Amino acid sequence: MTVDGKVVAITGASSGIGLAAAALLAERGAKVVLGARDADKLDGVAVLLSASGADVIAKATDVSRRADVAALVAAATDTYGRLDVLVSNAGVMPVSPFDELDVDGWEAMVDINLKGVLFGIAAALPVFRRQGFGHFVNTASTAAFRVTPGQSVYAGTKMAVRAISEGLRQEAGEKLRVTVISPGMTSTNFADSVTDPATRAGLEQRRDEIAMPPAAVARAIEFAIDQPPDVDVGEIVVRPTAQA
Repeated sequence: MTVDGKVVAITGASSGIGLAAAALLAERGAKVVLGARDADKLDGVAVLLSASGADVIAKATDVSRRADVAALVAAATDTYGRLDVLVSNAGVMPVSPFDELDVDGWEAMVDINLKGVLFGIAAALPVFRRQGFGHFVNTASTAAFRVTPGQSVYAGTKMAVRAISEGLRQEAGEKLRVTVISPGMTSTNFADSVTDPATRAGLEQRRDEIAMPPAAVARAIEFAIDQPPDVDVGEIVVRPTAQA
């Protein structure tokens, strides 16, 4: 097991996939640096994981702010002396038909889903280069492979994450690793940011019918991290069996 002892920073760690990944990696012996916008909720997660024996710290992080992401990486290196893995997982999904003109929602998806990943690269890449090792794990989506009505902007941000991650992988060289995790329908609170009532109801119904647990995605993240240093898992697509 190569997860044991690794320092892993995770954004969007207060709920859903981020929380599941933090819990699983901590259980496997990783030192986990938790980042999310809701400081109170994040601190609660840190207390819960610490009570189970995990080595964790929490840092309130809004990934749409470059300084926040830089501070998260700095918290990891200041506390543990290094950063082995950055899991850029924070994301929002305020999807709606274009005719709704939800420009605020479009901007939020670009700022968090896309720029948040770029800010993670900007913060961690110099650290990884100095260390001579490091692993980027970026969360995309099955929406990065298929556009559906109402989800065009969301899909666009996730397609961009895949493209950016592949370019980073090609530039990374033999010492750094880059992985894209593309989950399908997952049982999280992703519909909370959807303002269009019909769209939200449809997503919630579909989620309740077929969604897989966040732990399924957490296991995929762990698998990628757990590989030997000379093995780079480029991409994992994980979806419910019932999802077309």
